[in-house]
Amino acid sequence: MIADLHCHSRLSDGSLGIDEIVFFARRSGLEFLALTDHDTMAGVTRAQVLGKRYGLGIIPGVEISSFDEESGKPVHVLCYLPAKPDRLEGLLHATLERRRAAGEEMLRRVMRFFPLTKEQAGKYFSNSQSIYRAQIMHALIDLGYDEKIYGPLYNELFGENGSCRVCFAYPEVEKVLSAVRDAQGLAVIAHPGERGIVPLCERLAREGKIQGLEVYHPRNSGAVREQLLRLCGTYGIVATGGTDFHGSYSPHPNPLGTCIAAPDAVARLLRLHKEFA
Repeated sequence: MIADLHCHSRLSDGSLGIDEIVFFARRSGLEFLALTDHDTMAGVTRAQVLGKRYGLGIIPGVEISSFDEESGKPVHVLCYLPAKPDRLEGLLHATLERRRAAGEEMLRRVMRFFPLTKEQAGKYFSNSQSIYRAQIMHALIDLGYDEKIYGPLYNELFGENGSCRVCFAYPEVEKVLSAVRDAQGLAVIAHPGERGIVPLCERLAREGKIQGLEVYHPRNSGAVREQLLRLCGTYGIVATGGTDFHGSYSPHPNPLGTCIAAPDAVARLLRLHKEFA
């Protein structure tokens, strides 16, 4: 099964709508696609309807933002196929509210330095469940202040010490994993190589708190992939994968279907889903 299990639409911080994503996923030769917008499942039903039209299997999902207090690092948890998604709503809504408040403050700060209006920036976040930095940058590009999303201006405004950056709190990873279990979903740690959280992944796998690892991801090095594959084999969990598609809002070109899951990943996830439900 050819499956891309990590994809973002305009409902979070992607540049394409769900209709476009599903259409081009099928055109790219994919058989399965997981819509995993940040902290929202608002687009899943629409994706499933379109998937049936185009002959593309849609795996319901969401990428949940979290934080590991022990390592001091952000952790993104991909939740697939939750049988009771309503049990995630409170957690997801709280994160979206904090992100929107931070986004609104970042926009206010940017507007002090540039002749940007909320209406102009709103063209890019009005359909989103929150406000993201890439959307604000897109509006600045319209006004001629840069030619790409991720460049010197982005770093100046929103980098680690950016003048307009606003941080906000994520829920603790154990709380997120508990919520995923309560929703009867399958927990997979996203892009473990990006922030050096392989040791955390091993602990969570050993404790039976996750059902998979995102082995195949554009930002996982070859060495990290080998580590993750060994962990998947040792603990009997699923090796998933995906492009982490954001369209033009990605710092690196990652077309749909260029990074896919292991051939048996979808079948194993569906089997686990039946066991969990």
